[in-house]
Amino acid sequence: MKAYIFPGQGAQFPGMGKDLYEANEQAKELFEKANDILGFRITDVMFEGTEEDLKQTNVTQPAIFLHSVILAKVMGEFEPEMVAGHSLGEFSALVAAGALSFEDGLRLVAARANAMQKACEIQPGTMAAVLALDDFTVEDICQQVSDVVVPANYNCPGQLVISGSIAGIDAACEKLLAAGAKRAMKLNVGGAFHSPLMEAARVELEAAIVNTEFKEPVCPIYQNVDAKPHTAVDEIKHNLIAQLTGPVRWTQTVEQMLRDGATSFTEVGPGKVLQGLVKKVDKTVPTAAAVL
Repeated sequence: MKAYIFPGQGAQFPGMGKDLYEANEQAKELFEKANDILGFRITDVMFEGTEEDLKQTNVTQPAIFLHSVILAKVMGEFEPEMVAGHSLGEFSALVAAGALSFEDGLRLVAARANAMQKACEIQPGTMAAVLALDDFTVEDICQQVSDVVVPANYNCPGQLVISGSIAGIDAACEKLLAAGAKRAMKLNVGGAFHSPLMEAARVELEAAIVNTEFKEPVCPIYQNVDAKPHTAVDEIKHNLIAQLTGPVRWTQTVEQMLRDGATSFTEVGPGKVLQGLVKKVDKTVPTAAAVL
C-alpha cells in the first residue's frame, strides 16, 4: 500500500514552491488564490524571502501547507491508500485526501498559526530535542519536573522532543543529560507547541474547526494524537483540535502504518525530514520525495 506523508514546521526553505509556480499553470492559479485568501502575497516571501522571513509562524505554516498541497494536486500520480502528516502536515494530508477543500484548509492553517502565535505571547515557552534516550525515561523525567514539561514529538526511536515552560525545559534537560541522554538541546522555536501552554490556541482553533465543513477522506488518515487510522469526520475534527495540546506520535504512526500494510512512503512537500524519520523506524521500507 502506498503511504503519503506531509511535513510540518521546520521544513521550509528560501525559494520554496517557486519551481511549482513557474512550471505548472494549475499550481500558479492556486498560489495566486492563496495570496487573495491570506490578504498578502505569501508567494513573495516564499520565493524571494530570507530564511528569517520564513521563520515567522504566520508565514511558515501556510507556506509549508501550500507547497505540500499544491504539489499533491499537480504531481503526476497521487493515489494514496493511507496518509499522515506531522503536526501542521496533518492539515495538508486532510486536503490532499479530500476531507477539506483547499480554501478551507488554508483558512484553518492561517487561523492555527495566528492562534499559536498569540498563545506564545500569553504563555511563553520553548522546546528541546532529546537524543539517545528511551521514551519511558524521558516521560518519567518530565513527570518529575514541577514546572510544565511534556513529551511533544515522538519523532523516531531515540529522538523525542519535549515542550513546556522555559524553567521546566531547563530543569528537564539537566535531568535528561544526567540520565544518559546524548543530547538535550533547546530548539530555536517561538513557543511550547504541543503542550498545555497551547490551550488558548486550542480553544481558538476549535471554534474555527467546528464551523468548517469536513468530508470523509478518500483513504484513512493516521492522526497525530493516537497514531490510528480515521475516516469518520467527527473523529477527525476531535483529533485535529486535541493535536494542539497533545503529542505528535510520529514513531507510533509509522509503526501502525507498516502494520496496516504500508509498502512505501512518499513525502509530499518541502524537505526530506520525514523520509529520514521513517528510515529510523524501518530502514528497509522504500521512501521517496514527491516530484512533478
